[in-house]
Amino acid sequence: MPHDYSKTPEALSGLTDSQYRVTQEDRTEPAFGNEYWNNHEPGIYVDVVSGQPLFSSTDKYDSGTGWPSFTKPIVADAVRTKTDGSLWMTRTEVRSAAADSHLGHVFDDGPADAGGQRYCMNSAALRFVPVAELEAQGYGEYRALFDTAETTSAEEDAP
Repeated sequence: MPHDYSKTPEALSGLTDSQYRVTQEDRTEPAFGNEYWNNHEPGIYVDVVSGQPLFSSTDKYDSGTGWPSFTKPIVADAVRTKTDGSLWMTRTEVRSAAADSHLGHVFDDGPADAGGQRYCMNSAALRFVPVAELEAQGYGEYRALFDTAETTSAEEDAP
């Protein structure tokens, strides 16, 4: 059954001021002073507006920028990009595909061995769902992203 990850008035009214400014007014939160830049827990990051799954901790890395950075979205069509000509430069903006939330920007200076992309996201645009809560929060289909390591360990321990 497909999920409806649309933007609703109820979802918008539940956002904090910072979440609203970032997702709806295309703002950027301060580096290093945001919730997820240094989060190392396994889980997924979803759009704070719609709940659409966007990124996985398996693709997160420390870019040294002070914002959560990922090598790719959880599925290619979870995000869309557009040219951003603000701030006297040209960048590639990243928005959630379903709710059109501003998430951040993508740059070509990411890890070469992972495709070279750095999806530099605003924590205020994201909500983190830990692995232990995936099923309870309706994201059980993403549990398999984290089962590989556990399966490998179990196979190594088998007689």
